[in-house]
Amino acid sequence: MDTSKAISATAVGSLADRRLDWHHKAIPAAANGTTHAQFLDEKHTLADLQTPLLTLDAQALDANADRLAQWCAGKGVLLAPHGKTTMSPQLWAEQLKRGAWGITLANFAQLRVAREFGVQNLQLANSLTDPHAIQWVAGQDSTILSWVDSTETVAVIEQTLAGTDSVLDVLVELGAHGGRTGARGVEAALDVARAVHAAQHLRLVGVSGYEGSLAHTADDAGLAAVRGYLADMRLLHEELLAAGLYGAASVFITAGGSAYFDDVVTVLAPTISAGAETGGPSVDLMIRSGAYIIHDDGFYRGISPFSRAGDQPFHAGMYGWARVVSQPEPGLAILDAGKRDLPFDEGLPEPQLIGPVLGGAMEALAGAEITSVNDQHSFMTFDPQTTTVRPGDVVRLGLSHPCTAFDKWTLIPVLADTNSDQTVIDLIHTFF
Repeated sequence: MDTSKAISATAVGSLADRRLDWHHKAIPAAANGTTHAQFLDEKHTLADLQTPLLTLDAQALDANADRLAQWCAGKGVLLAPHGKTTMSPQLWAEQLKRGAWGITLANFAQLRVAREFGVQNLQLANSLTDPHAIQWVAGQDSTILSWVDSTETVAVIEQTLAGTDSVLDVLVELGAHGGRTGARGVEAALDVARAVHAAQHLRLVGVSGYEGSLAHTADDAGLAAVRGYLADMRLLHEELLAAGLYGAASVFITAGGSAYFDDVVTVLAPTISAGAETGGPSVDLMIRSGAYIIHDDGFYRGISPFSRAGDQPFHAGMYGWARVVSQPEPGLAILDAGKRDLPFDEGLPEPQLIGPVLGGAMEALAGAEITSVNDQHSFMTFDPQTTTVRPGDVVRLGLSHPCTAFDKWTLIPVLADTNSDQTVIDLIHTFF
């Protein structure tokens, strides 16, 4: 794929000219005033940085990006990674380079970031109800798919675009009881589709949904809920076909975060061949996994389809680094990283290694646990009979949930290999 046509290489490349300063807490004070490119030219290593810190692992990121791209190609499905995970045009470019259809985003502000960096194919995994956002999307010279889940949303868009010749491409979103957005049931979704079909400023180009809001586990109950919902998505698509409500010769069916994308393909892939056989609209199945490129040592490590299948799992691509600032009582250490630095919503950080200096030799930290986090501190318990922890020691932390790790950092150093070559080979800019 020619990435230059999918995202602006010039805009992404210009990030190397950005000057580093006090805005970037990952960068040492001695580097103030240098540019991104100059900093990399100086061949810094992990030892040159300071805590608290979040780093990425280049080998893991590359392996994860390659893994899902190859899997999607083998299954004949499209990938539109959810860009809100990283909000990093540099990482979006890597995903697009590997054949991604485009980038999925969650709101108007994120769409503006993507267009600023020249992303051409975009999906808003949400409904447009803000008139400013509707008008902006209508004025863009790019492909932007959005979702509708009610006749009221259809009416809002129609009213906002009245008097124009704009037509927006939308997918009807199917929800389920207890889920998030989405029409509650197939019949309700059909009513929305009929409203789109009758609208002047909308064109129905597919079915959308998110199974991840219906389950948070991969046990039998969780998987049954996911698969039942996906079967309803397939039924909705078949009903839309039968009623002739699609407004395009090519349509999308899209679901799939980073937890259940295998089930999405198993249940919905038959719609691809069925579309070709019936002579109706051609069908593309599109998953929207976003966290996979980073993966983690927590929630996704346990629930990812590749982890569950034991089939070449993704690799953890991010680590936290924190320094012991106090060892006030036996078996308790206070670290200099907290809620403002590290994710905690899908599980607390996991102590892995400890050493006297950042970037130096470290040893396993067996039996230690982060028991709670404050804004700027973490509470780490350990067995003082077997483990010695001193103020100044550095702890490497495994993390859970990339989405709430990245939003705490405007700049994230990338190490060549966390476990061996700790040279900083890139700096990832984020735009939350």
